[in-house]
Amino acid sequence: MRKTTRCISILISAIIIHTSVSAQQLVLQGDHADPSVIKIGDMYWASATTSNWMPVFPLLKSPDLVNWTTEGYVFNELPEWADYYFWAPEISYENGKVYVYYSAHKKGGNLCLGVASADKPEGPYKDHGPMMCEEAGSIDAFPMRDENGKLFLIWKEDGNSVNKPTPIWAMEMNEERTKLTGEKHELFRNKVDWEKNLVEGVSMVKHGKYFYAFYAAAGCCGAGCTYVVGVARAKNLLGPWEKDVKNPVLKNTEQWICSGHGTAIEKDGRYYFLHHAYDRETNAFTGRQGILSEFTFTSDGWVEFVTNPAPITKPAPIEDEFKKRKLGLGWQWSVFQNIDYKIRRGKLQLEANPVSSGAFLGQKILTGDYTATTTIVKKGTDAAAGIGAIGDDKNTLSVLYENDSVKLVQLKEDTAKVLAVRPLKAKKEINLKMQATGGRYFTFSYAADGADYTIINDKPVDAIFLPPWDRAVRAGLVSKGSSDGKAVFESFEMVSDEAK
Repeated sequence: MRKTTRCISILISAIIIHTSVSAQQLVLQGDHADPSVIKIGDMYWASATTSNWMPVFPLLKSPDLVNWTTEGYVFNELPEWADYYFWAPEISYENGKVYVYYSAHKKGGNLCLGVASADKPEGPYKDHGPMMCEEAGSIDAFPMRDENGKLFLIWKEDGNSVNKPTPIWAMEMNEERTKLTGEKHELFRNKVDWEKNLVEGVSMVKHGKYFYAFYAAAGCCGAGCTYVVGVARAKNLLGPWEKDVKNPVLKNTEQWICSGHGTAIEKDGRYYFLHHAYDRETNAFTGRQGILSEFTFTSDGWVEFVTNPAPITKPAPIEDEFKKRKLGLGWQWSVFQNIDYKIRRGKLQLEANPVSSGAFLGQKILTGDYTATTTIVKKGTDAAAGIGAIGDDKNTLSVLYENDSVKLVQLKEDTAKVLAVRPLKAKKEINLKMQATGGRYFTFSYAADGADYTIINDKPVDAIFLPPWDRAVRAGLVSKGSSDGKAVFESFEMVSDEAK
């Protein structure tokens, strides 16, 4: 009862702290790249890139643009035509219908634009298949009506992937949102030095006599990112478009770097841009997080951002004692794996996978300093079972229990290396712990039947190799072995530590 009361108090305190919107505020902690947002009724709905994580595209709900809850996903199963790289969902609402435009890799092809629709924002969603597939790839769709009310789709041709320019296109779309019609019209492309090799992630608003296009430029991702935000304007949707000579209008701050790809929205007469950015310290380990930045329209008809970063609140613990029949909405897995699990009597049974990484389930990392723990039930576990930091299917760092021993295994570029092995005999349960500092340095510990933890690696492991170029690391559970084996987990907990 005391624990429950304390958790409720923490939640109430968090809500009190965050009911007002600050100038530049972290509102979607963890990996939420390319966020989009729309108001439907009295609620705001958002989504974000999932790339190669399942389920695809979270559906997030908020009463105030600050406090968000995950209500589900657009796709719990992959669309028939696509196989990976699920990027940049743009959520839209018109005439009582919800539409999600998105990018994905077409089977046997390249990146294409798709669309799915639903009668309500929480779904279920019906996929309508690909709408545009250019040879170099097509990404970052955004719907917009012109000055005459005609419906257009705006997108980027992914020319930078083949060392070519990146034109932003507009093309008329039918009212059913299932087909593009007419001819492509180029709005603008990367021609200014600061834009470097690309412009992308366009979102638009109409204000006064102008259409405004917010767009990202330069390098989006990873430790070497150079992303910034520019703005262009036009009196007619098809142009001519002019770029602000003051661009980029949103650049690095002391806290946040590489801002880009978002959606503008109005709330109570003030204007905000929900976009992603990296924390300067933890970068790709915590990923591109959702930032709400305020902007104003200037007297000369341009846009100016207010960049005063708000304090970051320590995230609440992530706890799962597997009391429900289905996994919680925070769990994710690879699009390249078919995860098979059962939850029975408060225990998660995760079927093993013989591939190098094993089968894995992950949770978003919300801060650079955290401790993750799990309890493995010895009875019924007949696979290598453990806890780890997961980059992707070929890059993991985990401690695994198997055959009365624990071993620390580094999987780098699909090559496994055992870093340490220790004997461990347990009667009923095995306790494993993973501690991270700065998101990058990891220390692992083990215990049997509730005894004191013993550190397996005296020197923290540098996991700089973990983050994929377009994603962040997850912390989670691993089950490795033949497909008829399984790992049995009793609990998982991840707690953000105080800054070190």
